[in-house]
Amino acid sequence: MTEEQAPAGIRVPDTRLAREATALVREATDDLIYDHSRRVYFFGALQGRRRGLSFDPELLYVGAMFHDLGLLPRHRDSGRRFEVDGAEEARAFLHSHGVPEDSVRRVWTAIALHTTPGVPEFMEPEVALVTAGVEYDVLGIGYGDLTAGRRAEVVALHPRPDFKRRILAAFTEGVAPKPATTFGNVKADVLEHFVPGFRRGDFVTTIEDSEWPE
Repeated sequence: MTEEQAPAGIRVPDTRLAREATALVREATDDLIYDHSRRVYFFGALQGRRRGLSFDPELLYVGAMFHDLGLLPRHRDSGRRFEVDGAEEARAFLHSHGVPEDSVRRVWTAIALHTTPGVPEFMEPEVALVTAGVEYDVLGIGYGDLTAGRRAEVVALHPRPDFKRRILAAFTEGVAPKPATTFGNVKADVLEHFVPGFRRGDFVTTIEDSEWPE
């Protein structure tokens, strides 16, 4: 299947911004993250169409393509959540292209919140649909919302060999150097499974052990 045969007619935007985002992510990442990010765009766009949402394909594409850049080695000593690192890369990229601030904010928020279930779905469509694409591709949430044929079309464009094992390994490598950033978010589950000796932060214990006397 070629790009011209994209699922349900959904194509990557043919704009300078989208082309340069593609080139940047293609150069910075391996096939695992690149193909996953492209699937996130297609699955997010398909879910947007199914839900009747009006969204900006270009902003959705940039959000999808940058959403996992925070896992790269250059961010492993940042001390920030990997989602924020990816959002900051997207912000810098969009600013360099003169994108309006409201659009930059949408993409930043979409990336920063993509592992925070229960919130993005109530926000702007681009924010909601980056998360929807991630949840579909990684977690299988809403798997039956799309037909087997639609799934096959996306995977034909961007295959997912041994994806479950490989993406969990990428998550582990990306966040293990800064374990404190997993407090209160889903990546603590990853480290608990794959990093011996990791002990997750506990919200109740943090409250009880704070310096407040009562």
